[in-house]
Amino acid sequence: MVKATFYKSVMPGKLWEVCFDYFYPINIMEKQLDIIPLSDWIPKGSSPLVISGPCSAESYTQVMDVARKLAAIPQVRVFRAGLWKPRTRPSAFEGVGEVGLQWLKDVQQETGLLTAVEVARPEHVEACLKNNVDILWLGARTVVNPFSVQELSEVLKGVDIPVMVKNPLNPDISLWLGALERLNQAGIRKLAAIHRGFYYYRHALYRNQPMWEIPIELQRQIPDLPVICDPSHICGRRDLLLQVSQKALDLEMAGLMIESHIDPDHALTDANQQITPFDLETLLGSLIVRQTTGNKEFETKLEMLRREIDKMDAELLDILSRRMKIVDEIGQYKKENNITILQIRRWSDIIFDRLNLGSRIGLDREFLLQMLQLVHEESIRRQEGIMSPGEIMNPEMEKFQEEKDSLL
Repeated sequence: MVKATFYKSVMPGKLWEVCFDYFYPINIMEKQLDIIPLSDWIPKGSSPLVISGPCSAESYTQVMDVARKLAAIPQVRVFRAGLWKPRTRPSAFEGVGEVGLQWLKDVQQETGLLTAVEVARPEHVEACLKNNVDILWLGARTVVNPFSVQELSEVLKGVDIPVMVKNPLNPDISLWLGALERLNQAGIRKLAAIHRGFYYYRHALYRNQPMWEIPIELQRQIPDLPVICDPSHICGRRDLLLQVSQKALDLEMAGLMIESHIDPDHALTDANQQITPFDLETLLGSLIVRQTTGNKEFETKLEMLRREIDKMDAELLDILSRRMKIVDEIGQYKKENNITILQIRRWSDIIFDRLNLGSRIGLDREFLLQMLQLVHEESIRRQEGIMSPGEIMNPEMEKFQEEKDSLL
């Protein structure tokens, strides 16, 4: 497992403030899933692909009004609506349930939009299949529980229907991968992932932290898997939707899921993050849709620059290797002289000096803090091994060692 530490800010009087730690596995091998391309199960249209609709279906009139307006927006090809809402408190609105499925049939017939519904229980799946819902999705609260995902996978065996999988609430890429793998093993080949951000226990800018590196790692491990971004749940507020949507497109995500309501201020759920169809159309018109490849001249220059980066990376790794050899030498010297591994004053001096040096040459302070923390943790681990070579590793380190050995 790889431990990554995020830093909120460098404040006057504070060296750094740690927001949270999370663990996710880095696997150098790509996952082999049998996936049908997105273009084979969602109609082609204007870019970017947009899935939109209310957080919750509240009434027939509300659903049809918003669907009609969304159908007039070229990028919108799928109408989403929550029928069963997994609310934290039982007093909150928990959805209209199966009655909403008939409303979605009318959406299909009148607008031609595909329909998508969140399912959390086998009976939800059965009801959706009976009423010809086009696409299902698994929500974050469901994906966090492998037992629930397995139950849904069992009921979907032999069914040819697209399924989208939201990331789990907690930043654990293994749970996300596991849900996709369970569905694929059940025969679901029309798969997509939805990046909706991750829970963060402190007050922050976003409702759910984007942690873009996690969906990027998912795409690296499963290159054929389309990843759709859900800016609504990441932002939790309307004024951030444009910048998050643009970043998602710049990171080559396959589309956007944005919640839209005919009267957002009076929505029964997640009112602050929903926008009107008019505002959605305005937002989409403000996005810059970039190309994934360029002309021959562009590609030639890009390849030349990438080769320079490859050379520099090799140099960085060589320097890092030589640094660790000196760390080992220091560890042995400390052992021979019965000196503690951690020297707080030295570590504080390193942080202060490297941050100042890095800032002067244009490096981001938060990036530097993350890098220094990781290097320091590895240095401590190596010196612990020198001090106590026969000591039993803690469970996290033991699991990391097992995974590392399996890749060699």
